[in-house]
Amino acid sequence: MSDLITTQLVTLDAHLGTSTTEVINHLANLVAKASRATDASALAEHALAREAKTATGVPGGIAIPHCRSAAVTTPTLAMARLATPVDFGAKDGPADLIFFIAAPEGADKEHLKLLSKLARALVKKTFTAALREATSASEIVALVSAVISDNPTVPAAAPAPTTDPSRARVSKIVAVTACPTGIAHTYMAADSLAQTAEELGIDFAVETQGSSGSTALDPAIIEAADAVIFAVDVDVRDRARFAGKPLIQVPVKRGIDEPEKLLKDAIAAASDPQARRVPSATASAESEQTSDKQGFGAQLKRALLTGVSYMIPFVAGGGLLIALGFLLGGYAITDVADKYLTDNTLFNLPDAGLMAYLGAVAYKIGGLSMGFLVPALAGYIAYAYADRPGIAPGFTAGAVAGFMGAGFLGGIVGGLIAGLAARWVSSWKVPRWLRGLMPVVIVPLLASIIASGLMILFLGGPIAKLTEALNSWLSGMSGTAAAILGLILGLMMAIDLGGPVNKVAYAFAVAGLGAGSLTENPAPLMIMAAVMAAGMVPPLAMALATTVSPKLFTGAERENGKAAWLLGAAFISEGAIPFGAADPLRVIPASMVGAGVTGSLIMTFDVVSQAPHGGAFVFFAMNNTWPMFLLATVIGTLISAALVIILKKFVRKAAAPNVESVKVAA
Repeated sequence: MSDLITTQLVTLDAHLGTSTTEVINHLANLVAKASRATDASALAEHALAREAKTATGVPGGIAIPHCRSAAVTTPTLAMARLATPVDFGAKDGPADLIFFIAAPEGADKEHLKLLSKLARALVKKTFTAALREATSASEIVALVSAVISDNPTVPAAAPAPTTDPSRARVSKIVAVTACPTGIAHTYMAADSLAQTAEELGIDFAVETQGSSGSTALDPAIIEAADAVIFAVDVDVRDRARFAGKPLIQVPVKRGIDEPEKLLKDAIAAASDPQARRVPSATASAESEQTSDKQGFGAQLKRALLTGVSYMIPFVAGGGLLIALGFLLGGYAITDVADKYLTDNTLFNLPDAGLMAYLGAVAYKIGGLSMGFLVPALAGYIAYAYADRPGIAPGFTAGAVAGFMGAGFLGGIVGGLIAGLAARWVSSWKVPRWLRGLMPVVIVPLLASIIASGLMILFLGGPIAKLTEALNSWLSGMSGTAAAILGLILGLMMAIDLGGPVNKVAYAFAVAGLGAGSLTENPAPLMIMAAVMAAGMVPPLAMALATTVSPKLFTGAERENGKAAWLLGAAFISEGAIPFGAADPLRVIPASMVGAGVTGSLIMTFDVVSQAPHGGAFVFFAMNNTWPMFLLATVIGTLISAALVIILKKFVRKAAAPNVESVKVAA
C-alpha cells in the first residue's frame, strides 16, 4: 500500500511560481505523468475548485490540496518542497511543504485510511522537521511510507513538560470532526485538538467521520463529557447521541488553526447554563439551531430548505432523463413512450428504430423520477421537524397532495402538518415497554392519519384550486410581467450569493418544475432557466473582472477568479462568495444588476430548462433555446464585470463592512 507515493511524485526545493494554481498544476502534471490520472488539467481543475471552497493551508508552513476526481485512476500522493513558499491561506503565512492528495471518485477505504494517516502525521512537528531536512526524494518516500504503514513510526519528539500534579484533570471534552471530502482536514483537526488537549491537561476523545470510516465514541465517554465540539463542514451523523451537551460548533479548519481556543470555549460552555446545547433526540438533525428562541417562520424556512435539498436529486435526474428522451426520440416521444415500452423490447425494436426506443426508456425513467418530487419535498420537510419518524407520514401526505392535484403547495402543507404531528406524537410520555414501538409504528401511523386525513378531507381540494390558478397565471404570463418576474428572481439569486434569499428563489423554481411542460405549460421551465442563468452571472463576472483588471484584486482573489470560471459555468453561485465577503458594498450591487438583467432577458426570450442544475453543461435540456440562454448569461456577465471594475476604480471602499449577508446558508 506504500505505493501511494514514489520518487517520481516528489519535487524538492523547486521554484514553482507564486500562486496556488501554479503549484497545483505542477503536482497534477506529476500525477498524470506517473500514469495515475488520465487528464492533468481536469485533475487540477477539481483541486482548484476544492481550494476555492476552503483554503487548504494549515499551521506550520504546510498545505494539503486535495480532491476526488474521475480523472484519477489510482489513489496518489504527490509532494513538493518549495524553495519559494506559496500562500495557501494559512493564518501563520505561506507554505513550503505541499502534499497533493488525488483520490478517485470511488476510492476504497483502505487507500483513504493511508491518506488519513499522512494527514494526521503532518500535525506532528518532528515529522515535518524530518521532511524539511531530507536530502533526497527517496528519503521523503521512506518517511511518508513509515507513517502510512501498518505500524507507523514518527521521529521521536522531545519529552513533554511535566504537568503540575496538583492540577486535577476535571474537564472532559468530546469532539466530532468532519470535512466534505473526509480525507485530510477531518483527521488533522482531530489530532490537533487531541494534542492541544493533552498539553492543557484535558480528558479528551474525538470521533472522526471521514471517508476512511468512522468508529463511534463509546456512549459512556459521551455521557461523562462536560461539553462537545463539532468541528465540521457537513452534518454530524447520529447527532442525537450528544443531546443536552453544551456545544461549540465551528468549521473543521478552525479545529486545526485554533484548537486551544475551541477547547477553552468548550470548558467555559460546560459551566454556562445559557450555553448552546445539542438538541434532544426528538429534534431534527437538520434543525439543530431551532429552539424556543426561533419563531415559526425561521423553523419553516429551515424545513423548506431541507425538503428542497433532498428533492433536488429526484428532479435533477428526472429532468435530465426527460431531456435526453426528447433528444433521442423527438418531441413526439410523449405520446408513444408507453406503447414502445409495452409492445417492444431491445430485441424487438419499434419501426422508429433504436434511438426512439432508447428515448422512450429515458423519458419514462425520467417521468417516474419526477413523480417523487412532491412526496420527497413533503417527506423531508417532515423530517426536518421530527427526524426519521416524520419521513413516512411526510411521503404519504405528499403522495396524497399529488393524487388530489394540489402540487408542490400541497406538498409543503402536507409535509408541514406531518412533521408537526410526528413531533407532537413523539413528545408523548409513554410506558417504557411502548417506547420501542413509537418511532417505527405509533408515530408514523398516527402522523400519517392526521396529515393525510386533513389533506383529503379539508385541505387538498382548496389547495388544488389554488395550484390550478397559479399555473394558469404563470402560463398566461408574457411581455412586461414575465420580464419583471425574471428581474426579481435574478436580483434574489445575486443578493446573497447562495444564502437564504438565493435558496428561496431556487426553491421556488425547482418546486414548480414538475408542473412544467414544453407544449402545455412552459412557464415553470422558463422560471428555472431564469434562476439558473442569473445564478451563473456573479462568479462568471468576478472571473472576467479579475482577468480584465487584475490590479484591482488581491492575489488570492485573482486565484479565486480562475476557479470561478468553472464554478460559474456549472451554476455554483458560491464561487463569488470570496469576492462578496471581501468587498460586499461593491461586488453585491454589481452582481445584482447583471443577474437581474439576465433573468429578465431569459423570460423575455422564452428560454426553458428542464434541468434544475448544471448551468451551461445541460444545454441539451433547454430545447433549441440554449443559444439565447448563453446570450443572456454573457450579457449579464459583461454588465456585472464592468460595474464591479468601475466601482472598484471610482468608489471608495467602506471601512469594516458587515459581511454577514454574504455567508452561505448552512
